Amino acid sequence: MRAITTQQITDQVRQLCIDACCALPPDAMAALQKARQQETQPLGRALLGQLIENAQLAGRENLPICQDTGVAIVWVELGQQARLAGGDLESAIHEGVRRGYQDGYLRKSIRDPLTGKNTGDNTPAVIHLRLVPGDTLKITVAPKGAGSENKGQLKMLTPSDGLEGVKDFVVQCVKEAGGSPCPPIIVGVGLGGTMEKAALLSKHALLREVGQPNPEPQAAQIEAELLERINALGIGPQGVGGRTTAMAVHLEVSPTHIACLPVAVSIQCNAARHASATLHMQDVKEEG
Repeated sequence: MRAITTQQITDQVRQLCIDACCALPPDAMAALQKARQQETQPLGRALLGQLIENAQLAGRENLPICQDTGVAIVWVELGQQARLAGGDLESAIHEGVRRGYQDGYLRKSIRDPLTGKNTGDNTPAVIHLRLVPGDTLKITVAPKGAGSENKGQLKMLTPSDGLEGVKDFVVQCVKEAGGSPCPPIIVGVGLGGTMEKAALLSKHALLREVGQPNPEPQAAQIEAELLERINALGIGPQGVGGRTTAMAVHLEVSPTHIACLPVAVSIQCNAARHASATLHMQDVKEEG
């Protein structure tokens, strides 16, 4: 029979964990380089140069871009016609994370919030699964460090707050974060849905190519306005001041209840780490 095996999944997740932590994606590198060209504050420009040099060195030496190799967030798009063989999907992903963080000498940062005990292997991963048309399995690993994750916020606004209330909340979140999330940052905004939907939208927005506008014109206009307002705060690279506090604002929108206006903000540090791969079905021996 033809199937995607759990061994394929484990092996791929292992490699993606290492790749994501050690190699800055081209779009994120281009955004940093653009920020350095546009930055007018000398110290901020120098710091951007150091961030670029650090990312280049990490890629050449296959070393982590940042010592905080974060929570392993795994986004999965499973084709409805795909068949899996050899075990269950989540266990295969967790095993891949376990091996990736061990083999890549990546810091294990996950602990039990009740006991404080470290799990020792950076599991469990946070897994987001979506069914899509087709017969393939796309996996994206996006490690998320605590410095930026701690600055995420969610607020249940009401329709009377309007879009101006939404914009003010987003800007206020960045202002309160200051230099803590290691700017220049990427700001993911989730608008609508429910409390948990807005949060998921804001995190998913961080996967978009840095600076790629929302295809819906009104949403794209809001992104541009927010980026201008955020960079006018003057926080600057690493919080030392300058015109480059954020490299991009990405907004994702979902319809919501007539009495609701939930908005969530997820902040991504300058190390916008993620790596993806697509698995295809192959011939496997049918058990029994």
